[in-house]
Amino acid sequence: MTPTSAFVDGGFEQLTVRRLLAALAATLSLALCFGAPGARATTPNLGEQRTARYLEAIRNDPTRLRAFLAEMPKGGDLHNHLSGAVPTETLIRLAIDDGLCIDTTTLVAQFKPTPSPGLADTLFGKPACPSGQRPIADSSSDSEFYQQILRAWSMEGFQPGAETGHDHFFATFGKFGAATERKGDLLAAVASVNAEQNVLYLETLVSRQYYGLRELAKQVTFDPDFAAMRNKLLESGMAQVVSGAIAETDGDRDRFDDLLGCRTPQPQPACAVTIRYDYQVGRATDPVSVFTGLLLGFELQNADPRYVGVNLVQPEDNAIALRDYTLHMRIIQYLRSVYPNAHVTLHAGELAPGLVEPADLSFHIRQAVEIAGAERIGHSVDVLNETNYLDLLRTMARRHVLVEAPLTSNAQILGVSGSAHPFKLYRAASVPVALATDDPGVSRIDITHEYQFAMTEYELEYPDIKTLARASLEHAFLPGRSLWRAPDVYRPAAACAHDVAGTARPSPRCDALVRSSAKATVQWQQEARLRAFERRRR
Repeated sequence: MTPTSAFVDGGFEQLTVRRLLAALAATLSLALCFGAPGARATTPNLGEQRTARYLEAIRNDPTRLRAFLAEMPKGGDLHNHLSGAVPTETLIRLAIDDGLCIDTTTLVAQFKPTPSPGLADTLFGKPACPSGQRPIADSSSDSEFYQQILRAWSMEGFQPGAETGHDHFFATFGKFGAATERKGDLLAAVASVNAEQNVLYLETLVSRQYYGLRELAKQVTFDPDFAAMRNKLLESGMAQVVSGAIAETDGDRDRFDDLLGCRTPQPQPACAVTIRYDYQVGRATDPVSVFTGLLLGFELQNADPRYVGVNLVQPEDNAIALRDYTLHMRIIQYLRSVYPNAHVTLHAGELAPGLVEPADLSFHIRQAVEIAGAERIGHSVDVLNETNYLDLLRTMARRHVLVEAPLTSNAQILGVSGSAHPFKLYRAASVPVALATDDPGVSRIDITHEYQFAMTEYELEYPDIKTLARASLEHAFLPGRSLWRAPDVYRPAAACAHDVAGTARPSPRCDALVRSSAKATVQWQQEARLRAFERRRR
């Protein structure tokens, strides 16, 4: 598809030639103003130069390029929804283990009904699937049924038609939701995939205490006085919901450790992946529920160091999400004032022309940055439609607001990729960018795929992809000082100025910095792995 063609099946229009030419001109202007992307990285060493030459030699060989990128240490994945990250095959296996049924028309997973005393409703003392449903276990022996579930629960084999990519993608979550109850199992599966991809850090999006939050929200009515509303929720039992969320997290981690042998002498590689959580709040619901969920996200950051951020999820084009967008930004702005050490990353600009009215394309990213104070923006695809977008890019660059770029889901959901995507524009404007997966289980991809996608679409060189990997850790919501001199300047901080990052024996001052900071520790590990990776290119 050319950048100027209409994405008819998805109902979206691609950017016009005129707008693309304007964007390219802006890219050149911004590059001249800010300097070329990656210009502030460390000076290439011999290992990096050899690796860069090898990468150029295999650039047009997809199999060898994939192997190279899979082996390369890739830092972290900062935009990863836990339930959507699990391979669909794993979800089907969990659904079979849990004895779930599936609606034969909608392909929505269902829990079996509670056994009744009557024999007619049971089979050998176990509840049977009701009429119109079928045991998911049947898929073990019925390959056609298995493929039917696989396609319904993911983007496997999807072709736009009566259903758009946007609608099919988001519908999957309601179909496999009943199979995602065991979050410890999900976490083990996702961490294992990331360990295989040489990812050191995973910041995954989770929800907690659904029923507790629902009951708590019923205790209050919406109050435009946010301070008063917060007090009402705290007085009505928020502390119990926070405690319940922490207990769930503890239980899931215990299950994770048991599955992967993390407390044994031979732990699986996934045990070494540093994992933190961003609390996700559904934006397509009433203001009381959104406020209550956001408050829990901020309270969890205050109470449990494993929770490092908060985010809004669900389709940004949903009618309620559009109606209340500015209200949500103001709620977050208020809560940030109460919890100044908390972190915020937001889905913003996950939109395209034709999906919403033009006015709704003109302010979402700006409000996320300037009202909500988001430190990272997920997707951020429609930036060219923002009012005075060049000024917005300068603001994002000045504030070091990172763009989490899941290229595949942008293509699947919005039909935006290649030159129609602002990836190159952000980098030319010195806005930091990190590649991310979003929902790799649904998309049928992994983080290596995203690096290969970026390499192929944007002709990146080795220093570029190193910068993308480093940015993922530089902007991770981990506590402590960075290994680097300044935000997005990949030269060692003063304490490590005379050290080669990642060496086995850092100087005493540098060692003290690394040991005192969770962020610097992971960054040092990344540099050590990069050095080893580059040595293997000899």
